[in-house]
Amino acid sequence: MTPESLIEQYGPRESMEYDVVIVGGGPAGLSAAIRLKQLAQEKCVELGVCVLEKGSEIGAHIFSGAVMDPRGLSELLPDWKTQGAPLDVEVTEDRFLFLSKDGAKQVPNWLLPDNFKNQGNYVVSLANVTRWLGQQAEALGVEIFPGFPAAEVLYTEDGAVCGVAAGNMGVGKDGEPTGNFQLGMKLHAKYTLFCEGARGNLGRQLMDKFKLGRDSDPQVYGLGIKELWQIDPSKHKPGLVIHTAGWPLENDTYGGSFLYHMDDNQVMVGFVVGLGYSNPYLSPFEEFQRYKTNPAIRTFLEGGKRVSYGARAITAGGLMSLPKLVFPGGALAGDDAGFLNASRIKGSHAAIKSGKMAAEAAFDAVQAGRQADELSAYPEAFDSSWLKTELYRARNFKQWMSKGLYRGTLMVGLEQKVLGGNVPWTLHHQHADNETLKPASQCKPILYPKPDGKLTFDRLASVFISNTNHEENQPAHLTLKDASVPVNVNLRTYAGPERRYCPAQVYEFVKNGDGSERLQINAQNCVHCKTCDIKDPTQNIVWVPPEGGGGPNYPNM
Repeated sequence: MTPESLIEQYGPRESMEYDVVIVGGGPAGLSAAIRLKQLAQEKCVELGVCVLEKGSEIGAHIFSGAVMDPRGLSELLPDWKTQGAPLDVEVTEDRFLFLSKDGAKQVPNWLLPDNFKNQGNYVVSLANVTRWLGQQAEALGVEIFPGFPAAEVLYTEDGAVCGVAAGNMGVGKDGEPTGNFQLGMKLHAKYTLFCEGARGNLGRQLMDKFKLGRDSDPQVYGLGIKELWQIDPSKHKPGLVIHTAGWPLENDTYGGSFLYHMDDNQVMVGFVVGLGYSNPYLSPFEEFQRYKTNPAIRTFLEGGKRVSYGARAITAGGLMSLPKLVFPGGALAGDDAGFLNASRIKGSHAAIKSGKMAAEAAFDAVQAGRQADELSAYPEAFDSSWLKTELYRARNFKQWMSKGLYRGTLMVGLEQKVLGGNVPWTLHHQHADNETLKPASQCKPILYPKPDGKLTFDRLASVFISNTNHEENQPAHLTLKDASVPVNVNLRTYAGPERRYCPAQVYEFVKNGDGSERLQINAQNCVHCKTCDIKDPTQNIVWVPPEGGGGPNYPNM
């Protein structure tokens, strides 16, 4: 049914009015909400603030390494320690390894540039940190609506953003309303902050509508895949942080790994593959499984038990790929804009800082009686912030590393260790990640070993422990602009890369009765990593929010 016919049958949507609506209950969105309410208390004024979160609860979809730099949090909530923030394991040791198939060589710590040093940082579950931020926000009076994905941007007659609409509930697979149908509510605001994380669905639309990326490089991404393990206590070293580069990836493919020792005999082990890779036969998931077999890594995991699994795309373009941050009626913050510092493998501190700056600009505008204009104070604050300085120093990292492991390492070391990031040259990203695949005929297939079920696993067993769930009777949230493209282009030219780059076995090519092939989309497996939306060669796959609360539910991730 069309939106018009739905309204005719079910009546107009209900609506609510706020001063500021925030889309996304991650570190950026919750920090913005907290800062808005802090300022309202300081000035003794009323301010209506709400947060829409697509996950079933705050923190359910939060996924990161994570070693956290507490700088942003300390600015937002200086008393976080006494308030019980779950930053309990301070980093005790850094190790950086170059891996080969059968071994590893450690880089002496005195050679490491500052971006690989973590003194004063904390090994955390970012999902739990986010849950704690949610509690702080609610205590300040922020209204939080989990399980309500923002599905549509609302505009004034003049084209300015004036809020969002939540997705409709109770739509069947056939696109028709079921007996449980409810129209999504409209939430109107003087300003709307978009903090959806990497490759946000609405953020992407806003980028196109307002041409926010016109003066910046294409955004580039990495796919992060992670497992949580319970290991032998004799092997556990709380606060130990290990990063690696090299095997199993070829030298011309950007990527690396992390292994972080938490508390309670748990370690986070993960792998990041830059999505600008060229060989369509490459599978980031299988590369991660191979990585765990390296002697330097398997020694920690053998005898342990895998507890949880997840995957998420991260923005990696850095400063040169940052879009214009503001537009009439709203702003982008956190990874929806791309503030992650890939050289440090850290983004939570940047998300918190950007959310705080966006909130301060929005608060001042509302108090001045403004609405639906550009929050120019936000990018101005960023330009004079420590975050801009940090990202400027690292502005060439991803570009150098994309030129090959050894050349990239040498140049990053020169820039970061010797010159402190203050170099007279700036490199640029030339291509979006969907433009980089070569035809399969020009590439060598990669044969991956079968999983053993103890150290290495398959996709379906992994998705099972991500606690992923979607209401079955709903339209697939992984949509195709043209249903013929997967077979006629992707399979024929690129050997069907979507079945390899997806870490959740969402995409399969299956035989029809006449021997032809078709793409089967197992949307119920989707962990919301957004890789398909990024890497699909013709941008034919578009990720849209599923019905409220669907997706993974990450405990302690």
